[in-house]
This record gives sequence, structure tokens and C-alpha cells, in this order.
Amino acid sequence: MTKEVLIEVRGLNKVFDLGKIKVHALKEMEMDIFRGEYLSIMGPSGSGKSTFFNMVGALDRPSSGTITVAGVSLNKLSSRELAYFRGKHIGYVFQQFNLLPAYNAIENVSMPLLFCGWKDHDAHERAVQVLERVGLGHRLTHRPDELSGGQQQRVAIARALANEPAIILADEPTGNLDLHTGEEIIALLSQLIREMGVTVISATHDHKMLATSNRILWIKDGQKDRLERREDINIKIGTVK
Repeated sequence: MTKEVLIEVRGLNKVFDLGKIKVHALKEMEMDIFRGEYLSIMGPSGSGKSTFFNMVGALDRPSSGTITVAGVSLNKLSSRELAYFRGKHIGYVFQQFNLLPAYNAIENVSMPLLFCGWKDHDAHERAVQVLERVGLGHRLTHRPDELSGGQQQRVAIARALANEPAIILADEPTGNLDLHTGEEIIALLSQLIREMGVTVISATHDHKMLATSNRILWIKDGQKDRLERREDINIKIGTVK
């Protein structure tokens, strides 16, 4: 079966102008990302991993090159169109959860929907639906300070799923979690791929995430070092060969 290409990256460069110094964060990056796959992006700090992650997530613009998502060239979109595209097609999960502390789980998940023009009742029903899907049907009215770290990350995942995005960008989603809870979150993301066909792209240092990835992109010095299928690498706790 031919895999459907969701994201095309061609000749991607990003240069940060720091006055007298120009930092080449990305250099001629090229790759295809498939619909319904789990891609992990690995690399040391300063490698360009986060920059590439932000480019694919339409959070920043390249200096040159193109990114095409589902046939839409992000380079050609205005700032307003880009913001609409992000709200419609991309969900974000962050290491710090980024939940609103004064609001309960339903309110945190429904808030982005209200900003996108959903009616209160519809946004509330959708929030309940996705919270139940991530296993938090019994924590709907709890605020973040009444939830464990793993539960807070599940709320964040529910929020990312609320608008039925094609892509979920997960930035170090297990970075603030213990081993067992981190494994639960990884399993949940993998389950969502199977059930919803969503594409998950994760920037991570966590080798546990590689076990459930379809492919791993290794970035070094702003360039694609290698791109490997999960079955072609040997993963042990704490090591990758």
C-alpha cells in the first residue's frame, strides 16, 4: 500500500540574524512525512531540532525552501491565514502542559474551540467527548492543581485533539513525567494514531518514545543526519544502537 504524504519539506533553510552573527539553524532539510505516522525528532541541544519542529508546525517561517501540508504551501499564507491554518489543522502538546490554572479541564479544552467560533454548548460537548477519550471522564471539573502531572498532560492532549487536527506536535511531552506516567502518555499518543489517523510529530530526548515511533529523524548541526525506521534500530533502556 502506498503511504500518503501529508507534509513535504524541500530545501528548508533557517537563518537567525543576531546582529554581526548569522546562525544557520537549518540547512537544506528535505523529507516527506506520512499521514498517520509517529515521527520522533532527535538531536542534541542546538542541533536545529526545535527549529525544524516549529517550521513544520507553522510556528515560524523558513528563510528559504518550502513546506507543504496537505497540498497547502505554508510559504504562501499570510500571517492571518497561517494562524487560521494552525487552529484548524494542528494541535500542540507541550512539556509544561500550558494549562490555564484557574479553569477546570472542560474549560481548558473548550477554550481554543471558542476562539475558533464554536458555540458554548458545542464546545462544552466536544471537550467532554475528548476528555473521556483520553481517560479523564472522572476529572472533568478538576482544575490543574487538582490533577497529577500525567492527568494534566492528558488534558493537554485532549485540548490538542479538540478541533480534530490532522497533525499533533508534541514538544518533549514526557519531559516532566516519571517513567511509568511517561510510558502511559506515549501509549496514548500511539493509540490516537491508530484510532484517529492523526500524524504525531514529537521533538524529544526521551528514548522511550522511539519504541512506538514509525520513524526517527536525527538532526545534527542543522542538517538531517539520518532517517531510520523503528524496526531498523535496536533500542534498549537508556541506549540506542
